[in-house]
Amino acid sequence: MLSMCKEVPWYLDDETGRVYVVGARGAVGFALTVGSEVFEESGRSIVRGTLDYLQGLKMLGVKRIEQVLPTGSSLTVVGEAVKDDIGTIRIQKPQKGPFYVSPKSIDQLVSNLGKWARWYKYASFGLTIFGVFLITKHAIHYYLERRRRWELRRRVLAAAAKRTGSDNEDSTLKAENGTGTNQDCVMPDLCVICLEQEYNAVFIQCRVKLEA
Repeated sequence: MLSMCKEVPWYLDDETGRVYVVGARGAVGFALTVGSEVFEESGRSIVRGTLDYLQGLKMLGVKRIEQVLPTGSSLTVVGEAVKDDIGTIRIQKPQKGPFYVSPKSIDQLVSNLGKWARWYKYASFGLTIFGVFLITKHAIHYYLERRRRWELRRRVLAAAAKRTGSDNEDSTLKAENGTGTNQDCVMPDLCVICLEQEYNAVFIQCRVKLEA
């Protein structure tokens, strides 16, 4: 679909001067009354059929919507006021800042913006509390995890020390009997991943020699 919009010049007059408004369709709060809405079918001709065939499309028609702003309407316009070379003043959308064209008064606009500001304030306060909750939850989880790992490590070291003491007594007895063996390292039979269950598998380093 091809959309086109044409706007006739219009102005505001408060009996002290005349100010033109430019680009009001892109303003906040601007609503027009629909005056007419007509669909005009395209005529069938050899030229139209040839053009549609060459362009690869088929034109069904044109839909015209006319919107009007009744004369005498009271509007509040907030934007950028500029003056051209001949002294005509117009209000247009600023490069930075809001642009309002509304039937509401300036006091109503300020009150409405104040309500939105309060809602944004409450929303930011709620999001702040939620963020603090998430950070606190993560910190507590991290502290509990570190404490759990420390307790597991302490249990492992205690079990290793106990096993070492027991093996030393057995080695002493075997040495007295003449059957002692040397042990390089004595560790408890715990899984190196969870540190809670006994291991049920081991990894053995293998060396494969390939010859051509």
